[in-house]
Amino acid sequence: MVEQSPIRLRSCRPDDLDDVMHVNEVCLPENYPRSFFAEHVMNYPKAFIVAEVDGKIVGYVMTRIEKGFSAFGFKWVTKAHIISLAVLPQYRKQGIGSALMRKALEGAKEYGATESYLEVRVTNVEAINLYKRLSYEVKGVNADYYSDGEDAYVMAARI
Repeated sequence: MVEQSPIRLRSCRPDDLDDVMHVNEVCLPENYPRSFFAEHVMNYPKAFIVAEVDGKIVGYVMTRIEKGFSAFGFKWVTKAHIISLAVLPQYRKQGIGSALMRKALEGAKEYGATESYLEVRVTNVEAINLYKRLSYEVKGVNADYYSDGEDAYVMAARI
């Protein structure tokens, strides 16, 4: 068994976008234009995190900071919207997804976020279980959320 190098987490930089987009294309059916990734790198770098192994980006989490009503009561709050989380298949089951989420939420706190939310396919049991381990709760369903017509759970957590 070959020992793997340690995983390094850091803020995404503009020169990382090609690698981040590659991870997105390999892992997820939802792909965004380069300008969408670039906007989030520029506006929320503390909450847009990449995971590196031996200098290679193997995962990322892209987060946007928004104002809106709390998922936990009728009040106006600053929220971290987890837009996309992906880890290359050969690097899964090593805690990278959890580590990326924790680091992104730490960064989101620096922007004043007090809670976080995300959408996840109702059939993506692995991701749903990951989010539940991170204290996310299902708060609703967005019907036909994805381009293929699949529904999404809306999950939220306090941070």
